[in-house]
Formats: sequence, C-alpha cells, structure tokens
Amino acid sequence: MNILLSNDDGYFAPGLSCLYQYLAKTHEVTVVAPDRNCSGASNSLTLEVPIRVKKTEQGFYSVTGTPTDCVHVGTYHLMSNTPDIVVAGINAGANLGDDVLYSGTVAAAMEGRSLGLPAIAVSLVGKECRHYETAAHAVTRIINRLKDNPLPLDRILNINVPDIAPDKIAGYQLTRLGSRHRADTIVPAKDPKGRTVYWLGPTPGAQDEAEGTDFYAVDNGYVSITPISVDVTAYDCFDQVGEWMSEL
Repeated sequence: MNILLSNDDGYFAPGLSCLYQYLAKTHEVTVVAPDRNCSGASNSLTLEVPIRVKKTEQGFYSVTGTPTDCVHVGTYHLMSNTPDIVVAGINAGANLGDDVLYSGTVAAAMEGRSLGLPAIAVSLVGKECRHYETAAHAVTRIINRLKDNPLPLDRILNINVPDIAPDKIAGYQLTRLGSRHRADTIVPAKDPKGRTVYWLGPTPGAQDEAEGTDFYAVDNGYVSITPISVDVTAYDCFDQVGEWMSEL
C-alpha cells in the first residue's frame, strides 16, 4: 500500500520512527510530520503564514504547520501518487474518550478521511511509553485487514494500545469512547517579570470507564479500536430542535 504517515508529536518522535520502520518493510511509506510538537492542535490549519517544508536526514518531510496541514501538503504536493491510507501516530500518550476532540493525531486521520482517504489514528497509552513496537505490530495487522475490509466513507479508526510488551496484550476490543472528568486544572504561575501566566494542568481522569469503553479495554490489557464518524451531526436531536425552531 501507498501510505501517508504523520503525527502530532513531530517528525523526531520515537513513535513515528518505530511505526515507519514496521510499515516500510511491506509498504511504500511517505512521512510528513510537523517540525515541532503539536499535541492538542486538533483540526487547526495554518492560514496567516506560509508553510515551509524541508527533508530531514531520515528522508522524512518536516512541515512548519499543524498535523492537518501535513496531510494536505503530503497528499497534494509531496506524494507522486494519492495515498491508499493515512496513518497518524504512534502518539506518545492516550487519545481516549474526550481526548479525540483535542488530539492532533486524531485530527490528522480525520483530515485524511475528509479528503476521501481511509485513515486510522494510533496512540500508546502509558506514562513512560516504552513499547512502541506493540502499537506498531497492532497497526500492521489492522492495516492488512482494512485492505480487504475498507471503512465506510466518513469513518476512521481510533486505536489505543497499552504500553506493555506484545506478548502481554490480551487481545483486541471494539469499543466506544468513554469520557473524562471536567477539565478544571488551570495552574496559575508567575513569569520572570512577575506577571501572571497560566498552565494547563494534568489530564483529568476517566469518568466513564465502564466495560465497553476505550478506557476499560486499555486498562485491562486490550488494544482498543473505536470507529469514529467524521460527520458529527447529532441526528437524534433533529426532532427536539425542530420543534422549538418552529416557533422562531
């Protein structure tokens, strides 16, 4: 397969290099990734300044833009052939539940799908993130299955892998997104001139981690696979909203 590989941790991230090494054994892989850490960039685009691209010693493309920019530039200008699939990751840390709203990793995959391409996002869940090969192995297997079983037009797969050795993985689970507690961890501090600044604190813990969620699967040693829709329209609210709209 002709694969466009990106991430949000930057072209120098160990997870990206590990996944590239695995995929490049059997596929044609082009790496287009940000020139810096863009965690939390979500679906943002660079609109006010030009985007610059340079090739690194590894042969990767380093982009002065967001993960979404990388998918655009890679698809339309850096690859001679349209990619068969967009793969984003391996992210250093979880993208579980509400994380998908902020994640640049998931955004890169969603942008690929918005461009009409199959796409998956993969993250390694752990504090130290040592077993990238576990996630790379899982992605390799999943991609091989997707070749013969493609996703519907507006869907991606969000994959979260426990940070454990490959032989410790309990299996694969089809999951739904869980949710985290309300984020209220803004930490005030002072800069060297005594002015107040604010830092985002630690990621909140899980609120909905019931059986069937991505949180539950990873906590129990499973690779979590969550299908996500690119179309976020809340169709189940049409009747309710339509009712009060009739009185506008």
